Amino acid sequence: MKHFFSYIVVFFAIVSCEDVIDVDLNTEAPRLVIEASINWQKGTPGNLQSVKLSLTAPFFNDNVPPANGAEVLIADSSDNVFIFSEVGNDGIYTNNDFVPIINDTYQLIINYEGETYTATETLKSVVPIDSVEQNDSGGFSNEETELKAFFNDPADEENYYFFEFISDIPAIPSLDVYNDEFTNGNQMFGFYTEEELTAGDEVTIRIHGTSERFYNFMFILLQQISEEGGGPFETQPATVRGNIVNQTNPDHYPFGYFRLSEMDEFIYTVQ
Repeated sequence: MKHFFSYIVVFFAIVSCEDVIDVDLNTEAPRLVIEASINWQKGTPGNLQSVKLSLTAPFFNDNVPPANGAEVLIADSSDNVFIFSEVGNDGIYTNNDFVPIINDTYQLIINYEGETYTATETLKSVVPIDSVEQNDSGGFSNEETELKAFFNDPADEENYYFFEFISDIPAIPSLDVYNDEFTNGNQMFGFYTEEELTAGDEVTIRIHGTSERFYNFMFILLQQISEEGGGPFETQPATVRGNIVNQTNPDHYPFGYFRLSEMDEFIYTVQ
């Protein structure tokens, strides 16, 4: 019996030391998140395209709620209209008849819950990836695998590039942007480094041609989410606004960007 009461005393001592902490996070009405990246891969018709719509959610929510029931369309400069139909309940809207034309201007129009969102962009061309070089002594540790994806920048014109490096290690793609301000007409390369890559791993490398505005948008966004950008509770220096405008209620602006790019893909097997 003496031991029993000892356990009771210890139990209440432990419970009495636990304080419930409520984290008071700022909340606001959900905003629309628009993933409208029209990618025309070289050598394909480019007719199958999709737009993803979701909603912002509280920080500790595990799930990202889809935005269902929207009207989504894209119109080109010749007034051809491409209607994107919702498939399933994941907020994915697709079109099977899209016609991509280099340097043509397109307008995105989304009607969702009584509000209209619009954006205008130009479909930009891109040069192909010519070759990929591998270095196994990269990084600060001299043990990381480095990949350089080389391409030849066209002369006498301004060009802006968006790179994706996709592998299973890590599962999250590595993204970067480049411009030819100081290398116009010369050979350039996209750069990727990863310590855990091993021989036989595949890395999908994609290069997209983009507008200057998208380049600036991604440059700022990547700076803010980099490792030097602070922890998840640190206030961001500024909200990164895309090119999509809420015409009905400008203060209730969405997140995301409407981009159209020609894209080249190179699948590299690590040596």
